[in-house]
Amino acid sequence: MVTIYQLPEFKKELQKLSKKYPTLSEDINDVTSVIVASPNGTGIGKNFTIINSTSDVKIVKVHVHCESLRSRSIRLIYAYHKNKIELVYIEVYFKGDKGNEDRERIREYLNTRNLNKR
Repeated sequence: MVTIYQLPEFKKELQKLSKKYPTLSEDINDVTSVIVASPNGTGIGKNFTIINSTSDVKIVKVHVHCESLRSRSIRLIYAYHKNKIELVYIEVYFKGDKGNEDRERIREYLNTRNLNKR
């Protein structure tokens, strides 16, 4: 069984984007089922890109198909911890508003995770 968490920043972004794109929560649930069904937690297909990988955690960017937009302009960043079988949603954004993922947030997440691991 996979445990799923969301960073507070992710929750805020999701809430804000869901007002503009009403199907977004459902679209993310669809992606979550694909992630959970994949054997290594990194999804299947060309819409999933591993952007950081260590021995126990992979950071993945997903191009989410949003029904409200009728396109794959929503990006979802998550961490998959294979030792804990855990998903942590880090960021969600609209590609038209923001060019790339927040690498500082990802770095901060990985650093915080390493401190808590000790």
